[in-house]
Amino acid sequence: MAYKIATDACINCGACEGECPSEAISEVDDKRVISEDSCVSCGSCASVCPVGAISEN
Repeated sequence: MAYKIATDACINCGACEGECPSEAISEVDDKRVISEDSCVSCGSCASVCPVGAISEN
């Protein structure tokens, strides 16, 4: 199951994007989003999010 970023909590720091091994994270409208099709559910992004905005769906 893919991870998801809570856009209301995301501070757009970009830490998650650099950690994603499948390059599933991109910036849209000044927030980061995760492509469900590309996410491999490794959790690397969630482990580096400084505000806890990323969770598994």
